[in-house]
Amino acid sequence: MANIILVANLNCDRILKLNKPLQTGGRFHYQDGGQRLGGGGANTGLGLVWAGHRVALVSEVGRDKVGDWLLAEASTQGIDCHLIQRHEGNTNEMLLVMTPDGERTIIRPQRPIFELAAPPTWSQWDALYINSSAEGAVSWAKTALKQALVMAQLAKDERPRPCHILIASKTDMAGRSALLPWQFGQSIAGESLKYFIVTDGEQGAVVHEADQSRHVDAVTATVVDTTGAGDAYAAGLLHGQMQGWDIIKSMQEASRWSAFAVATQSSIPGKALKRYLSEPES
Repeated sequence: MANIILVANLNCDRILKLNKPLQTGGRFHYQDGGQRLGGGGANTGLGLVWAGHRVALVSEVGRDKVGDWLLAEASTQGIDCHLIQRHEGNTNEMLLVMTPDGERTIIRPQRPIFELAAPPTWSQWDALYINSSAEGAVSWAKTALKQALVMAQLAKDERPRPCHILIASKTDMAGRSALLPWQFGQSIAGESLKYFIVTDGEQGAVVHEADQSRHVDAVTATVVDTTGAGDAYAAGLLHGQMQGWDIIKSMQEASRWSAFAVATQSSIPGKALKRYLSEPES
């Protein structure tokens, strides 16, 4: 299978389960759901590991017990953590506030600035996925473009994301730009862009290309927890591309992975996805 580098966050998620939907000025009861492995690095990486790929995570955690726990958990699950850096100070928890309908609100502390080291030798890697505000990510992407597939999530700001495949959600795009989708995608990803994919939950996703736009339906699922759905979608898409599938088949696979994610009460992909990936292909 493929050798994949993920530049993404590794989080310790603390789950707070509310008794009713959030409302400004309201009072709520909550149940403490405990801590769990999370962040885009784990949410994206584990499905790829289960699919048989070698996954190396580039991230940063604190030099404390929580950081130790994150590294141990991720390594035990099969993610290569040798490129993860440690910073002085604590690894702060990410608060995930869950409402009864499965929707979640994320509350996180300001992260310390994370600076990437020199890029690896890209001839040893098949794909680079970027979902992080790390300093140096643009340089990594530019050096990788000619030797590996580069895929990226649209940032919250207008920072460039040089890549072949750019992913955003419809929510991310709301009021973002007056440009047409393909033009906006190119303004972020540059001339190397082949596909700009905009996801819209149960409404599916649209892939924009230079000369056309195509829609792919979502896979129906019972929503339990939407945490990590976008990460699972990215993982499924990347898996499809590493299989040599065309973009539509890859998006269909991404929708399946995302459906498994929202039907699981967890940040990371659940056992149903693992079983699906272990089944022999028909």
